[in-house]
Amino acid sequence: MFDVNAAAMHGGTDAQGVPAHDFSTNRNACGPCPMAVKALQAAHVAQYPDPQYRALRAQLAAFHGVAVERILIGGSSSELIHRLTLHAVRSGAKSVQFPQHHYGDYLQAARVWRLALCRRTEAAVAPVLSWACEPSSPLGAEEDVWPAWQQPPAQKEWRVLDCAYRPLWLEDQPPERNLDAVWQLWTPNKALGMTGVRAAYAIAPLHATAAELQALNALAASWVVGSHGVAMLQAWVTDEVQQWLAHSLMTLRRWKAQQLALCERLGWQVVPGHRANYFVASLPLAELAAPLAGLRAQGIKLRDCASFGLSGHVRLGVLPPVSQAALEQAWKSIQ
Repeated sequence: MFDVNAAAMHGGTDAQGVPAHDFSTNRNACGPCPMAVKALQAAHVAQYPDPQYRALRAQLAAFHGVAVERILIGGSSSELIHRLTLHAVRSGAKSVQFPQHHYGDYLQAARVWRLALCRRTEAAVAPVLSWACEPSSPLGAEEDVWPAWQQPPAQKEWRVLDCAYRPLWLEDQPPERNLDAVWQLWTPNKALGMTGVRAAYAIAPLHATAAELQALNALAASWVVGSHGVAMLQAWVTDEVQQWLAHSLMTLRRWKAQQLALCERLGWQVVPGHRANYFVASLPLAELAAPLAGLRAQGIKLRDCASFGLSGHVRLGVLPPVSQAALEQAWKSIQ
């Protein structure tokens, strides 16, 4: 069952400040991307950006090879999650379907509008808003929704794929998907290692109507993304930034192999199936609160996965060897 009263949980900065070694988020640890930072430094901040984001939308459309009308600019992936949920509700949605383990904002947005909540394996009351994320969060695995999504819906359904970690796919190659049939959410700040900058975009499916796109745009606040967010998104589509990203993936693969070996040495059981720059591990302890607090006191933060429905597990973003060494030393000191 879902805990409808649970607050959304997040990794990263907390009451103790910025962790020195933050394994609790999934940002690209090779970042911030220097070229994107340079673009932010050059951003024109004296004036509002274009409220229609015409140049930016054209650049994003060209990057993805889609019509510019399909691009919607958002303040963040979370903002777009809430906006899409509101749009679905206004259009008659009665329920929401989630993966078994999922990002908390899907559920938070559904709670706000009192939608019926159901697992993907459960029957949903139509019309339904259906969420997926690939690689998934927190496990970083392939989604199991595609056999169903390959078929046209029997009734009204909004199918949304969160692509937050798709640029950070490390294992093999991302599988081919018919992304034109679903709503896509893209959040480049994670791949660029600069999650402090908030900006994202959605790509509408081919079947989305002009009226639907107009309605979604009308739900956004004026200038929903500021000049720094625009600069980051414009940098994202440049060749030099994409080359930096490709090079960073090679580094992350090396670091990930070392971090997996560290978990084995510590006796942590890694959940198989991970494809991205993060994974989940089961710790050999009855309870995690005290050990995780002990690590946090030493500047090391892991993501407790209890809020994902995975008690006794932690999610670890891949960090460089110096952070891995700090984790190993701190863990041994509290045992």
